[in-house]
Amino acid sequence: MLEDSSVDAELIEEQLSRISPRPVITRAVGKVSFIEALETRRFDIILADFSLPDFDGMAALDIASQMMPDVPFIFVSGVLGEDAAIEAFRRGATDYVLKQRLVRLSSAVERALAEARERQERKRAELHKELLVRELSHRVKNTMAMVISIIRRTAKGSTSIEDYQARLVSRVSALAGSHALLFQSNWGETDLGDVVRRAIEPHNTFASRVHLDGPDGVYVPPKSALSLGMILHELVTNAQKYGSLSGAQGKVDVTWEKVGKADDARVALRWCESGGPPVSAPQDAGFGTTLITQGAEYELHAESEIRYENTGLKYRVVFPLN
Repeated sequence: MLEDSSVDAELIEEQLSRISPRPVITRAVGKVSFIEALETRRFDIILADFSLPDFDGMAALDIASQMMPDVPFIFVSGVLGEDAAIEAFRRGATDYVLKQRLVRLSSAVERALAEARERQERKRAELHKELLVRELSHRVKNTMAMVISIIRRTAKGSTSIEDYQARLVSRVSALAGSHALLFQSNWGETDLGDVVRRAIEPHNTFASRVHLDGPDGVYVPPKSALSLGMILHELVTNAQKYGSLSGAQGKVDVTWEKVGKADDARVALRWCESGGPPVSAPQDAGFGTTLITQGAEYELHAESEIRYENTGLKYRVVFPLN
């Protein structure tokens, strides 16, 4: 409250005492104390006299508009002509109350505060929407880059148009499945068990021969969930075509555990095939092999190892949770 008259200040405070909760008032009597108050505290509303000995209300309004542009500013004055009132509104004043009609001050203050809160909520909503659009744009760019990479690399390793089509559809479907899981968690951290099950689910004809063993409540960030989903898809597809799931007796054990301390927590995931035909290392590393080795190291900052043992393929990846 910028007011040089102690009597008027008491009358104004009496009117403001009707507001619930009762406001805490900081009084300034001149230019120096007004600027000092604005520099040291944050206010919900500013009330100002129009005529002051060393200062005037319009100058106070200009200063307040610069220092606290979102804070309502109400003139409380004994003299404010029509021209001055119009100019005050043009320069950003919220309202004016004549001292001869202080009875309407409390309602004017409450209305100004309500309008300010509404503007703040609207601004927060617009900012939130802008952030969401930016985040969505970023994620779409990353997803499109991943899809383009899948298209190119799948074409390189395919033997025919039909083979290319089948591989491409399978990989893009796996990526879509991982995205669907992330959307269910509002693009937050996702339970690793759900990531593993979602990757295995499209191959549910082998569900009885794919054994999963790991604790619930191990949550991984979105980027890790996407990468793991693609890695597991490649492993199960490879097992179906060439590994343990290509025969009638083979099986796969998938295990995971949380290791390390809280500030250096990691996840160790293992893929172990057995009971299938003998396997050997491929002569040329295709897209799938590159994804589960170099891709894991790049995307997950992980340590990974793949072994082509006679009894079946073994794969291990250890990556940080944070």
